[in-house]
Amino acid sequence: MPFGAALLFLTTEGENDNTGLLYPNPGLMVWTLITFAFVFLILRKFAFGRIAGLLEDRRRIVQENLEAAEHARDEARRLLEEYKAQLAGSRQEAAGILDRARRTAEEDRRRMSEELAAERERGIAQAQQAIQAETRQSLDRIKSEVADLTLTATEKVLGRTLDDAEQRRLIDEALADVDFSRLESQAGPRR
Repeated sequence: MPFGAALLFLTTEGENDNTGLLYPNPGLMVWTLITFAFVFLILRKFAFGRIAGLLEDRRRIVQENLEAAEHARDEARRLLEEYKAQLAGSRQEAAGILDRARRTAEEDRRRMSEELAAERERGIAQAQQAIQAETRQSLDRIKSEVADLTLTATEKVLGRTLDDAEQRRLIDEALADVDFSRLESQAGPRR
């Protein structure tokens, strides 16, 4: 039914029985109030308590969730602070370990340098001692060779063999003329 026809129907219907929607009907009002009160009491007895309980449960759950979230946030903050403190402690410990390692490495380097220097000095001293011993042996052999050559040359020049005392005197005179101190000073320690 079109809107205009429905409006016309309502207006014509209200004119016939003089009970329109705009005019209050006390009997209808009383029955409406009684029905409303009856439905309200039934809803209050059976539905409103459950609805209020459900709303209270929902409010409680939301409150518990909020408290749990707050607790979790506080716990997360506490754990973050602990983590930061542990991280700082770990960094300090790592820095200490690195510092100790550097000091140990430096001490080892210094000790090895000292040991190498001492070993080098010992090697140089041993080499010098060996050179001096070899020089003495060489000079002794040279003296012996000079003495033998002097005796041989003298015996050939004189045509006779010399006795021990005369050999000794001749060898001492020959060796006195040779300056072995220059040879010893040249073969002495060098640096």
